[in-house]
Amino acid sequence: MILNVSGRTDIVAFYTNWFMNRVKEGFVDVRNPFNPKLVSRIKFENVDAIMFCTKNPIPILKHLKEIDKPILFHVTLTPYKKDIEPNVIPKGKIIEAVKKLSKIIGIDNLYVRYDPIFISEKYNIKYHQKAFDNMCALLSGYVKHIIISFVDDYKNVRKNSHILQFKNMTEEDYKQIGLSFSKSAQKYGMTVQTCAEKRNLSEYGFKIDECLSKELAYKLTGKKYPKWKARNCNCVQMVDIGVYNSCNHFCKYCYANYDETKVKENFKNHDPNSSLLVGHLESDDIIKERIK
Repeated sequence: MILNVSGRTDIVAFYTNWFMNRVKEGFVDVRNPFNPKLVSRIKFENVDAIMFCTKNPIPILKHLKEIDKPILFHVTLTPYKKDIEPNVIPKGKIIEAVKKLSKIIGIDNLYVRYDPIFISEKYNIKYHQKAFDNMCALLSGYVKHIIISFVDDYKNVRKNSHILQFKNMTEEDYKQIGLSFSKSAQKYGMTVQTCAEKRNLSEYGFKIDECLSKELAYKLTGKKYPKWKARNCNCVQMVDIGVYNSCNHFCKYCYANYDETKVKENFKNHDPNSSLLVGHLESDDIIKERIK
């Protein structure tokens, strides 16, 4: 199996010590988000590769050599400020961390996500064009692959619409982003793509690919994997070990956080020595080993 660490929260940024404890113990327990009494036990001996998704890779950099598995990183790097991303570290620090990460795991195993894009009076098309080009310039030689997406109509997005103040994108907006981003990526030796977007921007030079394609998964592991049925995309199946409502970044566009009170409660109930990311096993939990 391939672990997703994580689409439900930023484990790397906030829970690296817990994750490394689980690696050393040899297993991790994950509650089913729809039936919490069901717990999947995942033994690392059954893990073929790990895909890390984070906005801050710094905490895990010193531990990567301790992980004896193929590793893929998706690092989200956006141009928004504290009004949108209250607890994301300064972007310059992320840039430097991405450069270090590239040297450790290799440029082919590293993707940067400029994700999600929304436009407003403050964060307009020209703002994004300039920010994207600047990002590409700073990461030239360290990153070859960039993935973008557009903001979706999540519960948290609707709740924070007065802060985001985003506008519906027009075809002209898509065109300007498509042409400009393709030009910047090409200039700095990078590819740019969308994943599972209605507007894939392929007509403007965007690559058509997945976040984790069958080809890349096979290259990493030498194994074939089925399509991820839980997602509306063509990525291969992964097993997410995160917990919703547990990310302290509090980004206003986030799909995985939708109850800030619950986030604070979950963060408080985190024990780095527990087999679960949040809380502990209970006597009536039903634990089943997951092997694929």
